[in-house]
Order: sequence, then C-alpha cells, then structure tokens
Amino acid sequence: MTAPGQGRDALEPAPSPEARRRILEERAQAIADARETSAVATLPVVAFSLGGERYGVPVEDVFQILDAQALSPLPAAPPWLLGAAATRARVVPVLDLRQLLGLDGGGMSDLAKILVVDRGDEAFGLAAEVVEGQVELPREGLSTAVDGPFAWIAPDRLAVLDIGKLGAPAALGG
Repeated sequence: MTAPGQGRDALEPAPSPEARRRILEERAQAIADARETSAVATLPVVAFSLGGERYGVPVEDVFQILDAQALSPLPAAPPWLLGAAATRARVVPVLDLRQLLGLDGGGMSDLAKILVVDRGDEAFGLAAEVVEGQVELPREGLSTAVDGPFAWIAPDRLAVLDIGKLGAPAALGG
C-alpha cells in the first residue's frame, strides 16, 4: 500500500485550472447529452382503455386520476358530457370519449376512473374503464395520426390523444 501523495498519481502533474475546467465542462456536456437522448427516445403517456380500445395522454398533461364515483351527472347535458368532477383545484367537465369517437359502450357502469387533464387554462376529465398507468412509448415507432383528436399511433395501436384538439369546441360539437 502506498502512502498518500506517493505512487503513480504523485508523478503526474495536476492539470492547470483551465484544463480542469475544460475537462469538467466536457464531462457535464456528455452527461447532459446522454440525458437528452434518453428523454427524447421515449414518449411517456398515461395509458387507459375505453370501448375496447387503448389510448394514452402525455404524462405532462395529466393533473390527477380520480375514481369515477367522483362524477356528478349534469341534467340536460349533451351525450358526450358525462358530468362534472371536483379535483384538487377546481370543478371540471368530464367527457365521454365513447360518444365523441363513436365507440361502443355507454353508461356509467363500465367507467372506473377519470383522468383529469390540464393544459394551461383548459382542464377537463376523460372517463376511462381501466387506467393502465405510465407507459414509455419509443418515439421511433410512433406514426403521425392523420385525423381525429390524436397526435400519435403506437405500433401496438395505442392512440395518443392530442389534448389541444380534444378540448377545442369544434371537437366537442360546439
């Protein structure tokens, strides 16, 4: 065993302050590049099922997930508006994607969860039968959706919703 200050390290001169700073900057850039590459490589979504189909909402748009028991019906509401739910921050309308997308099913008995999405000043709930949880979708496998309120379609047919399109009045028939 060598004493501190002896051995191979003791024979090499310490790098100058400029060289040390350059080495540290290069290492920091390499770490930042690696993190950026892994962040860009996947799209994190909250996946859920409804009407026999699978959908996803980008994680950054999900504010809260509630039990469907939190839903209060609204009298004389259009069929695509199931009711309203109280979240941590406000009361939000809850949409029935089955009605908006022309899917089979209907009624409250099939619905178990509400995904509350929040994008800027717009917030609403999406009724779901099952919430699978967070899924990392490889970006290179995603196809751009051609129509509807979708941003991407994954190889396993999971459709990623475009919350901006879904919340637009034209998408809701209004």
